[in-house]
Amino acid sequence: MKSYTELFERARSASRTLALLDAGTTDRVLRAVADRIGPLTEHILNRNALDLELMDPEDPRYDRLKLTPERLQGIAEDIRNVAALPSPLGLTLDEKTRPNGMTIAKISAPFGVVGIIYEARPNVGFDCFSLCFKSGNAVILKGGTDARHSNEAIAGLIRSVLETEGVCPDAVQLLPADHAATAEMLGATEYIDLVIPRGSQRLIRFVRENARVPVIETGAGICHTYFDRAGDKVKGAMIVNNAKTRRVSVCNALDCLLIHRERLDDLPLICNMLADSNVIVYADPEAYEALRCRYPAPLLKEATPESFGTEFLAYKMAIRTVGSLDEATEHIARYSSKHSEAIVSEDPAACDEFVRRVDAACVYCNVSTAFTDGAQFGLGAEIGISTQKLHARGPMGLRELTSYKYVVRGDGQIRC
Repeated sequence: MKSYTELFERARSASRTLALLDAGTTDRVLRAVADRIGPLTEHILNRNALDLELMDPEDPRYDRLKLTPERLQGIAEDIRNVAALPSPLGLTLDEKTRPNGMTIAKISAPFGVVGIIYEARPNVGFDCFSLCFKSGNAVILKGGTDARHSNEAIAGLIRSVLETEGVCPDAVQLLPADHAATAEMLGATEYIDLVIPRGSQRLIRFVRENARVPVIETGAGICHTYFDRAGDKVKGAMIVNNAKTRRVSVCNALDCLLIHRERLDDLPLICNMLADSNVIVYADPEAYEALRCRYPAPLLKEATPESFGTEFLAYKMAIRTVGSLDEATEHIARYSSKHSEAIVSEDPAACDEFVRRVDAACVYCNVSTAFTDGAQFGLGAEIGISTQKLHARGPMGLRELTSYKYVVRGDGQIRC
């Protein structure tokens, strides 16, 4: 293979050409990639099957690794949605005229080259390409060994379409699925402007601690829902079930239900639908007593200290009883990953207080945390859910993949 330096140089060179593409060309290329997924579905699924054969179906990552015709169709539609969005480039974010007559405009611009490090999530290749390409950035993909065959098929499809459409295919690079490639990417300060990790807490921590390139963290999701003393039990049951069982392997899935002590009698109803999905519940003593004989015994366990602050990524959930909104928000402050937190309450004052107190990228009132998603937020797709506070927070779409530059115009002004 080419040396890492050569690959990085090619991506840097390609990024300069992307900044010159007009919006019509960019959108045409994105639609061409989306259209190509259909005819190559069988090929992609065959390569994906090779990866699935090497992973235990009980592994929480298996669902994320798995591609299906329906998922590929959804990915293609997401790419078309990105193509239909307005360009985030060249926007005047601020403008002023100084007393000497010169004008200063703050204009949105690409980062340049974005590196993505991800694990068993082959859809990331498509999602990150579409968002980076639309925002004028070249992208360097570094997937894990678990999805090697899938990633190679996806990157090959994208590069083929770019070449056919007359765009430099080096705008997309796929690095080998080994640790050496990761180390090279994290140290490529001359070529890569930004690195975004997508995966486990372990991966994100490793990238943060070892990168010399700037990093945006897309943190793991340890998500809570607080059922308030004024909560509607029917809404609560629907929200809790959806947040927990819609798709357990994603970062916005519910991990811990906090319930007000005065509403323990409603806990069996709130948890009723969870039993249909065989969700194992780790309950504190009060919640355990409320559920005993009213929730399937094989699925009801006594909580331990490790039950809280755990991202389960499985059909498992913790329950803790609290005596007030204060106690609920204190628990969230201690255990949250600052991803997505929710309250179920018919008391507007309680909802407002929850919103003010909870420090998270996304805070929900009477809504499932399953909505933390770029497409659901109208961003077309997402490059990740940022849990940090500098530059971007929450679902990162096109706007979050741009920086800006100041453009100063005048008529011969000089500074005294």
